[in-house]
Amino acid sequence: MKKTMKPTLILASSSEFRRELLQKLQIPFNSISPRVDETPFENEKPHETALRLAQDKARKIGADYPHALVIGCDQVATLDGEQLGKPLNHANATKQLKSMRGREVTFHSALCLYNAATGNMQAEVVPYIVRFRQLSDQQIENYLNKEQPYQCAGSAKSEGLGIALMERMIGEDPNALIGLPLIKLINMLENENISVL
Repeated sequence: MKKTMKPTLILASSSEFRRELLQKLQIPFNSISPRVDETPFENEKPHETALRLAQDKARKIGADYPHALVIGCDQVATLDGEQLGKPLNHANATKQLKSMRGREVTFHSALCLYNAATGNMQAEVVPYIVRFRQLSDQQIENYLNKEQPYQCAGSAKSEGLGIALMERMIGEDPNALIGLPLIKLINMLENENISVL
């Protein structure tokens, strides 16, 4: 089948980290913030929240760009099944990291590829588990003062100094922890006749 005109690829995110990840694939794309309400629904499971929000973000951008392929992403972190939101400030981040030391946190990274022209939507949640080190109060304070990860669910940036907080990682794609599962995305793009290689 002859490929003539490729659809525009849009990343529905304002995250610089997701942009950097997508740049690894060396394919042209635009990045647009979808601005959706990220409040979980009542009785919604964490992976359901992540999946719904990824799809909502992709649909919202797709409505304005009807010939685009739109990548929607969302991530929800959980400790013992309870959602860990973005801490937003130092006090909340300190509390989160103290509760996580020596324990496992699951990051539910949802990915959606939406073809706005055909309505075809591929969506999946890629879990990634992180066991945190048994950190001292001083180590937590030192980390937060240096990196200030107040916009990150789980209060840690694994792509930065936050890696020092982590003892072990378990998952199929380390990019999922940062918020964009590239292995799944490559498969989804191929389903839309977009080849990375």
